[in-house]
Amino acid sequence: MGLRTVTDANAKNSVVLAPAELEARLRQIGADRYHHQHPFHLLMHEGKLSRGQMQAWALNRYYYQSQIPIKDATILARTQDAELRRAWRSRIIDHDGDADGGARGVERPGGIEKWLALVEAAGLSRERAIRCEGVLPAVRYAVDAYIHFVAKKSLLEAVASSLTEMFAGSLIALRMDSLRKHYPWLAPGLAYFEGRITQAPADAAFALRWATEHAKTREQQELVCDALRAKCDILWAQLDALYFAYVEPGWPPPGTFRPETFAREGQSK
Repeated sequence: MGLRTVTDANAKNSVVLAPAELEARLRQIGADRYHHQHPFHLLMHEGKLSRGQMQAWALNRYYYQSQIPIKDATILARTQDAELRRAWRSRIIDHDGDADGGARGVERPGGIEKWLALVEAAGLSRERAIRCEGVLPAVRYAVDAYIHFVAKKSLLEAVASSLTEMFAGSLIALRMDSLRKHYPWLAPGLAYFEGRITQAPADAAFALRWATEHAKTREQQELVCDALRAKCDILWAQLDALYFAYVEPGWPPPGTFRPETFAREGQSK
């Protein structure tokens, strides 16, 4: 009986999922594990975070934003697929920005520059963010783990780890409404979210199609699902660090950003 049960389970797990079934599984993972339901985000969207806590969020999230082009460049360097390279390189431009190539050389600001505008709207200096001064160690570890994941796992898993963007559009829309309502002083720094409302769904649609087409076996489909879970864990871990340091119990590690110290420094200038 035990042998038959194991054999039946193996047979079930070997059946290749239809594209719609795989997408449904991925969307369920997002519903269960995406960081839209993290307590830190819930407090943010309810307007219950202080200015200092929002500053800590903007500063620490910048470290993640700054590493996204490196993550995307790593994927580009690993693939022989020209279609993937053509589609993926736009992600680097979206984050790093670009000039139009004309005589006027007008620059198109990217997501990193737009996030720095959010940092400044929060009341912190862009130089502090660029230096990643005061970023929580656990945030660094989580973000660095993402870069390592993309570099060391299979290309299929690396691409699939970006599928959290499937769920970003609705969260961004909610966040923009919440920030405008509860933190109006951040209004000058919301351009990042405005851009991502259209960029994230387009990026996700390509990544989903590519991953679905290249996950040809059930084992590969499970890798796609596991990669999405891993990315959700990485995003969740960053918010865990913020919650522990700045909400409850409120213990920022030595050398990290402390809102009360920053407030006193600002008053003394």
